[in-house]
Amino acid sequence: MSWNILITARTLDEVGKGAIALLEGAGCKLTFPATFGPHPAETLLPLLEGHDACFASMDKFTADVLASPRAAQLKCISRWGVGYDAIDVPAATRNGIVVAFTPGLLNDAVADFAFALLLAVARNVHIGHLDMNNGVWRGAWGHDVHGKTLGILGCGRIGLAMARRAAGFDMKVIAHDIAPNPDAAKFGIRFVTLDELLGQSDFLSLHAALTPQSRGLIGEAQLRKMKPTAYLINTGRGALVDEAALAKILRERVIAGAALDAFVQEPLPAENVFRGLPNVLLTPHLASFARGTGEKVSMTAAQSIVDLMHGKRPAMVVNPDVFNSPALRAKAS
Repeated sequence: MSWNILITARTLDEVGKGAIALLEGAGCKLTFPATFGPHPAETLLPLLEGHDACFASMDKFTADVLASPRAAQLKCISRWGVGYDAIDVPAATRNGIVVAFTPGLLNDAVADFAFALLLAVARNVHIGHLDMNNGVWRGAWGHDVHGKTLGILGCGRIGLAMARRAAGFDMKVIAHDIAPNPDAAKFGIRFVTLDELLGQSDFLSLHAALTPQSRGLIGEAQLRKMKPTAYLINTGRGALVDEAALAKILRERVIAGAALDAFVQEPLPAENVFRGLPNVLLTPHLASFARGTGEKVSMTAAQSIVDLMHGKRPAMVVNPDVFNSPALRAKAS
């Protein structure tokens, strides 16, 4: 048995040699589209036709896409990464499609990058770099990091990893989460209300999952509760923040600045509201771009496809209920 695999995750192009070898060694036929994802529904659907699995980016697997006859052969969506908010998981389950992902593998890489952004924006590293490239030598006063308060919105695995890094800078760590992590006490994390988190944080780092309840959670009213010396760091999901409101807050210097790695629309449009603002550091969703980690994630996502193709349940599945469904397209024990 061999499967046709659609590859939309651009990461496989640079850190996926082992994963490609694994898939091809298992007899899979790989399709690399002219453009990697994330694909909107209208461009994703024609690509899916004739494929058994998708090694997926943050492509829009809507209910209509998943129920379409053009996706009738699709048995598995294996996400490169942990986020699956672009997939209608209930619709995938109804249609007997297994959704696999790679939780836990990106924790340290993302936390490393989030803390790097925190340090860089606090000390104006990005401004110094631009000045030097433009032949300018000047001081750019920033803010201290050591001894300050780190606020974590969404204190799951990555939030805990951020807290561990903050400990080395003697930072106080507070957090807000709808389901407080019982392991947080080991790291000296104190859970507070959202208003307390906003008002007390010198650095607010966003790590919450994107849900209907958290979409746009950080708007103008919330941002105005932050300290004028505070910074916002987002390596989570762009849609956690009202981007127009944040741009307004940054222009008015209500807060000191922001470092953003995730956006509502990616790639970032040329006319995006953040471009040109001096107190914002922008990066193109780089938090997971660590080679060693990327290779592990690629291999894990590929292994999920191979396992299912061979009738074995993948180790990490978003919708395990699908295995009890008569609609299941790939039988697995």
